[in-house]
Amino acid sequence: MDLAIIIVNWNVKDLLRRCLASVLADLTASNLSAETWVVDNASTDGSVVMLRRDFPEVRLIASQKNLGFAGGNNAALRAIGFDDAPVSGSLTAPKVNRLPGAVLLLNPDTEVHAGALKILLDFLRNHPEAGIAGARLVNGDGSFQHSTFGFPGLWQLAIELLPLPGRLVASRLNGRYPRTLYEQGQPFPVGHPLGAAMCVRREAIEQVGLLDEGYFMYVEEVDWSKRIVSAGWQAYCVPAAIVTHFGGQSTGQIQTDMFISLWANRYRFYRKHYGRLKVWLAAWIVMLGMRRKATADRQTASRGELAQNELTRRLACYEKVTGIWQGRAG
Repeated sequence: MDLAIIIVNWNVKDLLRRCLASVLADLTASNLSAETWVVDNASTDGSVVMLRRDFPEVRLIASQKNLGFAGGNNAALRAIGFDDAPVSGSLTAPKVNRLPGAVLLLNPDTEVHAGALKILLDFLRNHPEAGIAGARLVNGDGSFQHSTFGFPGLWQLAIELLPLPGRLVASRLNGRYPRTLYEQGQPFPVGHPLGAAMCVRREAIEQVGLLDEGYFMYVEEVDWSKRIVSAGWQAYCVPAAIVTHFGGQSTGQIQTDMFISLWANRYRFYRKHYGRLKVWLAAWIVMLGMRRKATADRQTASRGELAQNELTRRLACYEKVTGIWQGRAG
């Protein structure tokens, strides 16, 4: 098998239908040997019924609980035949004969453009140093979307949270790559792709193991990429492989929980991959940033532009995030 495609779904039935239609059409046109897996995270919108009725060829894992992004992808990876634990020694042959050459993590709020799957797979085949290949993402209207990023550090936190010049947002200091690199159409090395369309070589998965399920939502693919790159593989963006990404359709459904989850997972990432001094400095930036957000929201509420119950909810979020980064919460 050339490729396994894993899609983790949560209550986006209509987007999932369009995503699968684009995937299956591209697989047929490209004549790839592939399996498509959908892990449904206990959706209540009829996603499972739709899948069984309209896409019987898709391998379905219908979870009775929400496993999150990492847990959902890992459920499919285990079903495909990958083990949780990293392996040592030679990786010249797969541990299980039916393991695919690569695995594509794909969001349900995406549509694959013609030829994208073969382009990603061929790139990995032709570049033995590449452990990860990310697609070029575009918005629903075809406009530019940042698809790949440098690994997060202190500058990214400061640019996001502190009053620094706005021109830094799209800069390399903020982990962004110039649009010209995407537009030139040639593959270029990156820190990590967005998990919306991330193709990973079999040997890299075997070497580092599965995704870290300590991240329920957000940062999972950043952590996985960091582990893969740290093991000696290179990550690339392959701009010729184009995927439309509508973005945020599942996570936007529960914004308060997702805000806390995002910042808790960022803390987990920094603690896991960086030294104590960098984590300490990052915690100070986060604390100052949360204070700025709280001050701005209080001012907005004083002008009658923010309801008191919404202000209370936001202040509780900021306090929770500050406590996590100061080690007062898990």
